[in-house]
Amino acid sequence: MSGDLFSRRAPRVTDEPRADAPLADRMRPQSLDEVFGQSHLLGTGMLLARLFEQDLAQSLILWGPPGVGKTTLARLLAARSKLRFVPFSAVLSGIKEVREVMSEAAAERARSGVRTLLFVDEIHRFNKAQQDAFLPFVEAGDIVLIGATTENPSFELNGALLSRARVLILQPLSAEELVELLQRALADPRGLRGSLRVDRETLLALAHAADGDARRALNLLETAAALVPTGGELDAALLAQALQRKVLAYDKSGEEHYNLMSALHKSVRNSDDNASVYWLTRMLHAGEDRDFIARRLVRMAVEDIGLGDPFALRIALDGADAWHRLGSPEGELALIQVAVYLARAKKSNAVYVAYKSALEDVERTSAEPVPLHLRNAPTALMKAAGYGAGYRYVHDDPSAKDEMKCMPPSLAERRYFKR
Repeated sequence: MSGDLFSRRAPRVTDEPRADAPLADRMRPQSLDEVFGQSHLLGTGMLLARLFEQDLAQSLILWGPPGVGKTTLARLLAARSKLRFVPFSAVLSGIKEVREVMSEAAAERARSGVRTLLFVDEIHRFNKAQQDAFLPFVEAGDIVLIGATTENPSFELNGALLSRARVLILQPLSAEELVELLQRALADPRGLRGSLRVDRETLLALAHAADGDARRALNLLETAAALVPTGGELDAALLAQALQRKVLAYDKSGEEHYNLMSALHKSVRNSDDNASVYWLTRMLHAGEDRDFIARRLVRMAVEDIGLGDPFALRIALDGADAWHRLGSPEGELALIQVAVYLARAKKSNAVYVAYKSALEDVERTSAEPVPLHLRNAPTALMKAAGYGAGYRYVHDDPSAKDEMKCMPPSLAERRYFKR
């Protein structure tokens, strides 16, 4: 990395984008008034709105899915704060470049008294040891750090960095907010300049296809517009051609993977067969590992249905076997059938609760010897030592059920099941 890092600053927020830039870039908000969504942060009196009314002093972590305005908000904050703005990508740079940026920021503050606003896109790409490089400079006040991440900061950022920054959670845009954004892009001189007609129903379909991602919505609109002659109308047929097949944002090893499985499990537990089908279909459509789904369905059969319907375990195992025998797509119907059966089945977590209670007893009490009357005595020596003495065979002696104790002496009165 050469020379003065600050000579390579990003364009000012007020700079006009190139005429040949993608629509999403041309429509990037130039002021706070143009930002759609995030009313929980930007509404009157809300936290981020207040930050725009004062000097930015605290570092921020902007956490949210793609296309919700993380980079835009960082640029707008930089313009408002009059701090030096240095964009930095964790994808393209390593720890060596981080240290150079930090040193330049410290030198600039010593020289001019001006602090640096360092925007780190995809900050989760740095491992936790690399993130430590930011700490002394944030602590000293040489930089104000704004990190953008699509991953859960609790898992991807180290605790020391989180303790020095405020985490702001950005939400996907609603379908209505995306429709408003698309309507502006259709009419705006920076956008399509009225060259295309689209009715509200088609815009709503496009918005739903974007899944809360403003960048994706604008890219889809631009793709669709290329299929329509100037002054023409985008209809449902052309939109379907532009969309092809909806691709869901899904990371099979990330948080969304666990969020959707949690939604499926809790829907089954709550006996909501409709929600169970929906969440499972979402996972299947996004490409989730079918074996993972099958294993979790078996777990639900044991954990949440249990003794309420013991046959549910057999159903779940058979469903997993059907998936292996049939493959896709027929085998996926077996998994959906299992989910519906489990959702409709009578629920009992008695075995799950009993196991947890027994585990607590195993961990908190000493491992008492097995009572002599419960031990086998296959040898004469063992019989002489009292093994098996006092054992009562319940089939011949029904009263043994209530009179013969099978728990260790210290837990003789412990009960894991309610009678």
